[in-house]
Amino acid sequence: MASKEYPNGPSIAYPRQTSRRKRPLMVILIGAFIVLIIIFSTSSVSELSDTAKGAAKHIHRPSIPRPKLSSLQNIHSPFRPAAHEPPVQKNSTSGEAKWFSDWKWLNPFSSSITLDENRSVLPPLRPRPPIYTFYDETGKDEETRAAESKLLLIWRRAWWAQGFKPAILGRPEAMNNPLYETLQVKKLDSALEFEIMRWLAWGHMGTGILTNWLVFPMGSYDDHLLSYLRRGQYPRLTRYENLGSGLFSGEQTLINAAISLTLKSGNLPTAKTFLEAVSDPDIFAVDPKPAGIAFYETSTITTSYKPIADALLNKQSAGLLSLAKLITSHLHTTFLNTFTSGLAILTPHASASAILSIPALSLANSLKTCPDSPMPHSCPPNAPNCKPCDLTSPLSITYPTTYLNTSALYTIGIIPHPYTIALHFNKSSEITVRHIRRYTDRDPWLLAVTQETLGKDIAGPARIVSFKESVASEWSAARGIWSTAEREWENRDLEWHFGFELPSPFSSSNKSTSPDPSTLLEPLLSTLPTTLTSSDLKTQSTLLSTAKAVVNIKDGNGKSKARIREAVEAWNLADTEAWRFVRAFEARGLVERLKWEEEERKFVGGEEGKERREGWGRWFDG
Repeated sequence: MASKEYPNGPSIAYPRQTSRRKRPLMVILIGAFIVLIIIFSTSSVSELSDTAKGAAKHIHRPSIPRPKLSSLQNIHSPFRPAAHEPPVQKNSTSGEAKWFSDWKWLNPFSSSITLDENRSVLPPLRPRPPIYTFYDETGKDEETRAAESKLLLIWRRAWWAQGFKPAILGRPEAMNNPLYETLQVKKLDSALEFEIMRWLAWGHMGTGILTNWLVFPMGSYDDHLLSYLRRGQYPRLTRYENLGSGLFSGEQTLINAAISLTLKSGNLPTAKTFLEAVSDPDIFAVDPKPAGIAFYETSTITTSYKPIADALLNKQSAGLLSLAKLITSHLHTTFLNTFTSGLAILTPHASASAILSIPALSLANSLKTCPDSPMPHSCPPNAPNCKPCDLTSPLSITYPTTYLNTSALYTIGIIPHPYTIALHFNKSSEITVRHIRRYTDRDPWLLAVTQETLGKDIAGPARIVSFKESVASEWSAARGIWSTAEREWENRDLEWHFGFELPSPFSSSNKSTSPDPSTLLEPLLSTLPTTLTSSDLKTQSTLLSTAKAVVNIKDGNGKSKARIREAVEAWNLADTEAWRFVRAFEARGLVERLKWEEEERKFVGGEEGKERREGWGRWFDG
């Protein structure tokens, strides 16, 4: 039963320990001993003669220099030698988020490694193997170039979402290959010359993957071929059945050896493709047709997507834009067919903080919406028996209070700062340190989210390890998206995360576009044991705005509010660690992509329209 002092009962994560009864006899003896010492010491001093007292005043006392001690805040532990903080890694900050990539990322508290309570330890960034395509815009009109640029963007976004580092190559890369001079003396068919230029560019770049820009990953993240390609090691020069010249993988030495052999082949005068020109077919290892790769080659479009083929014949640029819509819809269909169990929006303590779920609900509604497509009931060429998106039976959305470890379920998690959840529990923005210590449980959010898998008897630090794995392990990262309640998602960032354009406008604001947030929250509210009115939701929205301002307070501003926030963080160490971990993990992914985009922006396929002309000019010989 809850006591008056602790009306919410003892914390499950951190049970309060009861103090032992003091021993009265021991206390009395110690007190008597102290009194006797005082009596005898004062009597001995009083017996000193006046002469002795005067002499004592003139005793020379050497000056002992006092050591300059550093601030206690800079001492990590008084029981161990001082240690330097690990060096700050490159590209390891974004706003207030800071991180340190290390294999010790599953340590419960990052500060024990970084010696900085605001820097989270994240798993080492998984290397992205390069994947290349070749594009040449020579002789194409403005509309066709614009349509193809749209397809190149879709190609890059899809492969990035699957863990690769896409790059578009052109004539400059091919001309930098030493074998280019050999090609120049040959008089070849234009189609074959284009194919060899493509291989020369790949050979110049080195080990990696070469695809046609109409080849897309249309499978789960765990697809066998995609998993193999992500390892970045290709000991054999490999092509794949039924993909023709659509996909290759290999090491640089093998690539250039194949080019050199082909340029000496007697098949060059009659060949139309690189494969036809190869004199020794055994230079390739041939793997079975991959289940997770879709190739929208001309023959496939003609036989399986006749409306697109007709549009291409009528006007190429319009047909290419229709093809872009079709591919986007197929990428979305692949996502829906991968997560057949639906979408799970984590909603712990929803009665007190339902407003925090608005961004997750908006994203879920967008993901379950059928995409715009010129052929709505079609399937990707590699999955003709897929289940097309159907408005009459949309993907299910559930609202569990705890994390569910299910492979066919996609999780959307929004984690609030402990200060944010404290305000919502209190239903007021006015909280004190006394209130925090006396009337709130520790780590309520993390306890609720992990209760299903870990039970109630495990302390907060042990729960953090399980939670970090649920967020950042390779298996989990492909089956969920996490963010903090104090940050708003950007539509563009989400599209790069999922690998396709979202079919309906996404609103990340916690303030619904409707005057009544219950419109968007209605499915969630119907599952709650208590009824929330519009006034309740308005109060929650106001508290969230207040919490955002306090959480984002920097040093020197709003010191009183900052002290309360720090007290809440100290009381909820596990919840705070989890929140900082999610903030850093999300920020690192964004920084990684923006850095790559900055490097690739001048090339074809970049999203910046004003940069497109600069990128196109790159493909001309001059």
